[in-house]
Amino acid sequence: MTDFIVLIVIVVILIAASMYIIRVRKKGIHCIGCPESGSCTHRCNKKD
Repeated sequence: MTDFIVLIVIVVILIAASMYIIRVRKKGIHCIGCPESGSCTHRCNKKD
């Protein structure tokens, strides 16, 4: 029974994270972890 509860909790966490990412992407934010994600030039991981 404990394994089943742990499995359900993990599935709920994964679904919630997926829903968050989908909502953020629909807002147009491409770099989710970037502090300037709303005004970013989409070059978060590239060095100049």
